[in-house]
Amino acid sequence: MKVFTHSDFLQVYAREPAAAAGRIESILSAISNDVEFEDVFPAGEDDILAAHTKSHVQSISRTKLFNVAALAAGAAIQTAVAGMEAPSFGLIRPPGHHASADSCWVFCYFNNMAIAIEHLYSTGLIKKAHILDFDMHYGDGTVNILGAKSYVSIHNPDQANRMDYLKEVASRLESIQADVIAVSAGFDNHVDDWGGTLRTEDYYEMGRMVNAAGRRMGAGSFALLEGGYNHDVLGKNVREFLRGMEGS
Repeated sequence: MKVFTHSDFLQVYAREPAAAAGRIESILSAISNDVEFEDVFPAGEDDILAAHTKSHVQSISRTKLFNVAALAAGAAIQTAVAGMEAPSFGLIRPPGHHASADSCWVFCYFNNMAIAIEHLYSTGLIKKAHILDFDMHYGDGTVNILGAKSYVSIHNPDQANRMDYLKEVASRLESIQADVIAVSAGFDNHVDDWGGTLRTEDYYEMGRMVNAAGRRMGAGSFALLEGGYNHDVLGKNVREFLRGMEGS
């Protein structure tokens, strides 16, 4: 599987869990023997403006966070384009699903997923997208930007019991028709992370579900890193999800 990332994502760019030292390294150490790494470049202004207002882009551009946020957005686009050929993963930060068109909060600045989906749609690579967001937090920014678009469906599972959670994901993926399945992959709902719900094998299972749905529809698939803050388990959770997504 191709994994899109950059050494700049290793930098500690803010005092927040998503930017903590060692977070990206914990994933790299777990997946490096199984994937093909691809370097990335920043998103252009037109791509960012497809999801955000000019005033929001200007507000971020006045901070030291702009360069790394634009790089994450660019990596998301590259991951999405590659995902139309084979499952791919964006090992990126800052995350993005709390960034709305004209605002952002928590650890997000630009909405990487929305930028990637708008790029696929505007370039004619897709006519319909489905987004699975299994981060423990509701992806309000993604819904703000894409929720009213007729060519996008969004699913934020909401179950406290892990078996019910997996059943909900399976039911939705079995019912959709789309040209691409895009995953906002937040691993903070693990039993040893903030959410305390899912097990490592559940991420493999959701990856397998994405793979099966993609094969059923002849659709592309890609995933972008969102949350996940316990470095002791983050790497293996990502590794298992990628194994499932690839069909290993």
